[in-house]
Amino acid sequence: IMLYSCSTSRPQLLDNDTFKLTEATTDASYGYTEKNPIKVGGVKQSLGPVNERRFLNALTGPNGETVTYYRSGSCCMFKSKNGMFGNGLLDHYRVTWEGKGDTVSIYINMYDYEALKIPVGFKSRD
Repeated sequence: IMLYSCSTSRPQLLDNDTFKLTEATTDASYGYTEKNPIKVGGVKQSLGPVNERRFLNALTGPNGETVTYYRSGSCCMFKSKNGMFGNGLLDHYRVTWEGKGDTVSIYINMYDYEALKIPVGFKSRD
């Protein structure tokens, strides 16, 4: 099954539900703002929501804590050649881990893909 049809290399999987993330970003806005969402792609292959969960499942808290999350809704229409009628919506997730006093917002784009990185404040599962 081809997951992506772009020239950027596809992410590897730790297991069927989890991407293998190897590179961290130093960009503090990556994933935290609607202007710089995490682009997991997959919508054309009916894998958009699966890829969103694969990305979130790959994250841990800063000290390896298990992350929990929920989708709080969609927002922020944008142009995408992969979206219906040339548009897409971001999915907004609320993410936390044990010992974290509150949740953080993560914005994910399932229409477009780019190399995935670990957002500031998180680590990746091994």
